[in-house]
Amino acid sequence: MSKWYAIYSNILHLHFSDGFFNLPESAKAAVSPTSLVKRLLKVAGYTVVRLLGNLFKRIEQPEKLQGKVWLYVVSQNNYDSLHFLREGLPDAEFVAGQSKQIGKYNQTIYRLSLRRKILYYYKFLPLYFQFLREKKQSTQRFADVLYDAVGFYEVYKIKLRKYKPKAIVFANDHNPDARAMLLAAKAMGVKTVYIQHASITPIFPPLQFDLNLLEGQDALYKYKQCGLITGQVELVGMPKADAFASLRNNNQRIARIGIGCNLMDATEEIVRVATQLTTDFPEVEIILRPHPRDSRNFGSLLQGTNISFSNSREVTTFDFLKEIDVLLSGNSGIHLEAVLLNVWAIYYNMNQVEQLHDYYGFIQKSLVDEAVSYAALHQLLQRHLFNKPEVYLRATYYSATVGTEYDGRSSELALKLIKQFIE
Repeated sequence: MSKWYAIYSNILHLHFSDGFFNLPESAKAAVSPTSLVKRLLKVAGYTVVRLLGNLFKRIEQPEKLQGKVWLYVVSQNNYDSLHFLREGLPDAEFVAGQSKQIGKYNQTIYRLSLRRKILYYYKFLPLYFQFLREKKQSTQRFADVLYDAVGFYEVYKIKLRKYKPKAIVFANDHNPDARAMLLAAKAMGVKTVYIQHASITPIFPPLQFDLNLLEGQDALYKYKQCGLITGQVELVGMPKADAFASLRNNNQRIARIGIGCNLMDATEEIVRVATQLTTDFPEVEIILRPHPRDSRNFGSLLQGTNISFSNSREVTTFDFLKEIDVLLSGNSGIHLEAVLLNVWAIYYNMNQVEQLHDYYGFIQKSLVDEAVSYAALHQLLQRHLFNKPEVYLRATYYSATVGTEYDGRSSELALKLIKQFIE
């Protein structure tokens, strides 16, 4: 039992941490519904659709998995972050768990069958009571997350033994299924590589991959706060930004303002600031981009305005950013991606109830400017309407290649290091 708990507490490191429990409810709700009834319905739905539904599906293609380099992904953003490796490594294939939603790339992923996962649910109740003893509050709040996690590790060990991948490359280090694959790979002696795909916070799990490719000093500093780092660490910048480095925004006049919102932002405040901007700056186009997991119907809420929308499920982050001059957002890693394209990023809190100030430390490190109120935002925009600041060099602490010979060539550097490591 203690061995089970050690494995699963590692798999659930982030979501069962005190830091995650203390986040605003809107952040936690993105992982687990606030309502107990909805959490129970989620478990029931998962049991019927995933656990039982998977039993009747044969989805593996052994010839695409045997002896390959697996690019293991858990989201559309993961896929975008690792796509350069699919082109640079001839024997690399995108791999995901059965039924995992990868957005517009769902049909281009090779799947690992999870039919056997149901066989390991005899572990759930013993694990549940052990977690209750060790982490009572988190277990009561996130029992559905524990339920979902059961069986990944055990099934993935079987898959690794069967297909013997040459190596596994990850773009996620904290989702339960990704951590289960990492621990299974370590148990089976399979090489692992991690490529950072988003901004880091100190509540993430410690780095445990054999090769860790981080974007810059900020990520390294924060991972050191997370715990002991094992494996080789290299700073390579942000490979997924390479294709857009030549498209950095050199406009002086502000013609388009993008608003990046997520589930932590209050609906009323998003609508208020968007509509107020259209009134105060009628000559400026306003583009709203909700997070892919944000299903709120802003179209009806903003009906009758000239605000346009960017569909984050279809349009990549950088394709959105290259169309705007200013980004307005709260606690989101999109600020860094904006600055890399020389898009002026302004931190604006769109949730006055759940205070989570400067979650990523972007204000503290002067990556972004801050507007503490709409009046301050209006004044800031008015002052720079015809002289947008140049900001991309602010990203040097976050992206190691900015301003160097590898600026715009991060993927080249990362690919070189991965090839050396695998061979």
